[in-house]
Amino acid sequence: MLARLTDWVLAHRRIVVAIWALLAFAGAATAGTTTDRLTVQFKLPGSEGYKANTQLVSLYGNGGDEPTLVPVISLPQGKTVRDADVMTQLKAAFDVMQTAAPTARIASYVSTGNPAFVSSDGRTTYGLIFTRFVGSTASPENDRMKRAVSGTTVGGAPIRFTGYEDLNANNSSDTNGPGVLAETLMGGLGALAVLGFVFASFLALLPLVIAACSILTAFLCVLGLTTIVEMSFIVQFLIALIGLGVAIDYSLLIVVRWREERAHGLDNIAAIRKTMETAGRSVVFSGTTVAIGLLAMLVLPVPFLRSVGLGGMLIPLISVLVSTTLLPVILATVGPRVDWPRIRKEAVASRGWTRWARGVVRGRWAAVGGALAVLAALVAATFTITVGTPRAETLSQKGEAHDAFAVLQTSGIGPGPLQPYEVVAPTGAADSAAAALGRLPGILGAVAPPPDSHWSQGGTALAVAIPAFDLSSSEGRDLTTRVEDTIRGLPGNVHVGGTGTINADFISQVYANFPLMAAVIVVITFLLLVRAFRSLLLPLKAVLLNIVSVAAAYGIMVLIWQDGFGSNLLWNVGATHAITFWVPLMVFAFLFGLSMDYEVFILARMREEYDATRSTNEAVVRGIGRTGRLVTSAALILFLAFLSLSTGPQTDVKILATGLAAGILLDATVIRALLVPALISLFGSWNWYLPARVAAVLRVRPSRAYEQGLAAAEA
Repeated sequence: MLARLTDWVLAHRRIVVAIWALLAFAGAATAGTTTDRLTVQFKLPGSEGYKANTQLVSLYGNGGDEPTLVPVISLPQGKTVRDADVMTQLKAAFDVMQTAAPTARIASYVSTGNPAFVSSDGRTTYGLIFTRFVGSTASPENDRMKRAVSGTTVGGAPIRFTGYEDLNANNSSDTNGPGVLAETLMGGLGALAVLGFVFASFLALLPLVIAACSILTAFLCVLGLTTIVEMSFIVQFLIALIGLGVAIDYSLLIVVRWREERAHGLDNIAAIRKTMETAGRSVVFSGTTVAIGLLAMLVLPVPFLRSVGLGGMLIPLISVLVSTTLLPVILATVGPRVDWPRIRKEAVASRGWTRWARGVVRGRWAAVGGALAVLAALVAATFTITVGTPRAETLSQKGEAHDAFAVLQTSGIGPGPLQPYEVVAPTGAADSAAAALGRLPGILGAVAPPPDSHWSQGGTALAVAIPAFDLSSSEGRDLTTRVEDTIRGLPGNVHVGGTGTINADFISQVYANFPLMAAVIVVITFLLLVRAFRSLLLPLKAVLLNIVSVAAAYGIMVLIWQDGFGSNLLWNVGATHAITFWVPLMVFAFLFGLSMDYEVFILARMREEYDATRSTNEAVVRGIGRTGRLVTSAALILFLAFLSLSTGPQTDVKILATGLAAGILLDATVIRALLVPALISLFGSWNWYLPARVAAVLRVRPSRAYEQGLAAAEA
């Protein structure tokens, strides 16, 4: 089928170029519109927190998923919040803020008289402000309130604001993130340097052309999807940077093989046909594997993750289409002319990688032992992973939001005001709900503000409970469970929401389905690999090593971010004490497929060499000799792409980029360049075992090694 496609595109070159040029131009022209239509909402239908947050937004127009704004006042020595003049100034300040944002809900010591809003020494107080839900990362009401009280003092102390939005905003200004287009450009420049080394000719530009066409077309397709379903803002990063990596990987494999076939004496068109029958087939299979890994995210009950899986699936498939249609046309027309000065030759395998492969084969037991030792150390760290949200203190290292948050910490109030529980109860039941929550250990205080129009709507009334500690901690997760259990035990239709509950519900519900997602990916990938390589052992080894590779990447994230061994040095961000709840899912879905790319590149060539030589060890040496430079170069390109992603301002995106970048580099070196060839050499003829019955089911011919009765293990 691929041969027929190649013949067709070569016979209709102008049509192919025109189609892809039109799609790329349209994608570039509408890229801004696509980005604007992406959403930052994290919905979890059916969960307790989602029910409450939906009610809050529909009835009150604020709170729920919108992070709380927290004004903080720390009085000088000799003054307390209960002083008459301080109370007068405090009430005036909150009145000004309410006037500036009439639809906001504000709870404070002034409006409730609850001592939970005051530190034990009486000098520090704060408020909880729930602003209008606008579906973006910032509410305009926040800025209006800040401007309204700018320069205002209470008891001689300024009013400073903090909250997750403000801490993230400070973090953004600290790091000066370049944005997705600049990050893609940075990754592209790094890729060009690697490609220049690989090709040593102007062919280095071709993979970038393929990547640009793939990325822009994928953005155009995402624009179409936004008219049907909500698409997460994360999709833009994944398309731009993973698209840069995989599109270059696929075109790199094809162009290198094309040069090799020409070096062996084939004319240009014959070389293209032979390349597409070999490298092209590997590209199709690799892209399909990556897409399956992302498509499996559709089994998760979270619209945001489903949209990421759906949108992310586009980029490997589109990259495959561009690489197998546009790239052959470019090679057939201008390929030979841009292959200049052609310093590097492809007639023989890389001498360095060939020597490496022979050394691995000779010392295969030592290679296996060394690789497994490294992987075991990293996998061990994975067992200490804490899934949640980064602690508030890690989000910013300076600025007003950081200083205000530090006051909450040092005064003994703690981080709880940043993630209050919001209770939606029938009218008249809010006081009893607040009383029930106020008795729970770990609750700093709970209050039902006076039921005016801000706190009572549509037959409901609201209450607020303030935790004593960060809800991302183990104590916080236990507290959320107790809070939800308490609310479920109350009579009537009572629900508890807020950002903390939706995060806890996400973790409990999504990770219950994570084994199903992993199983779907592993089983489908295994079956595809069996059919592709006509082997049972090679696919089994591949999926097991991919699981180990992902687990090792988790370990790296735990060590660098959760435990803080490197996050402060590299990004000036302290230990997060948790890995953002959605990151492990994304790392698994993407890294499993991307790692399989390298496995496919290597095994496809080894299978080809084994069929030609009937020697496993020779297949290992020749396969690594031909693909070693290719795989490490491709991994380096992806590493640079993810490294550029880590320069963005969001801490959770930094964590994701670290996991993907380190995982890719580890996979291409320790696993694919060391452990894989050593294991294949050890397994000998068993690598090529495929029974006739299994082959018949998969509609492929049995392995020749099996037909010959599994020859004795080779030296």
